[in-house]
Amino acid sequence: MGRTGRLWRLSAIPGSEFEIPCELVLLALGFLGPEPDTMIAQLGCALTDRGNVKVTPDYQTTVPGVFSCGDMRRGQSLVVWAIWEGRECARGVDAWLMGETSLPTSPEV
Repeated sequence: MGRTGRLWRLSAIPGSEFEIPCELVLLALGFLGPEPDTMIAQLGCALTDRGNVKVTPDYQTTVPGVFSCGDMRRGQSLVVWAIWEGRECARGVDAWLMGETSLPTSPEV
């Protein structure tokens, strides 16, 4: 396995296969950043130099009415940051839709 650019190249190792009986498998494979050739490109959202979705302080992207937060905005991080940003982004969405927001502000971290 080796990394080329932003993509990991996976290859099978002959003879390394094994089975573990189970009912559920959860795979945590990591996050290298948002896929740029998807809805992000279709909508025309600008990206940062690091390849994350660029947003304003209220989490709105460069496309009016489209918001982004968590790993898409800040890059690979802890789930607690995604929760915090989700709450802050919700305030931005509420203010955009309603003209104001009464949602509580998250504590500064």
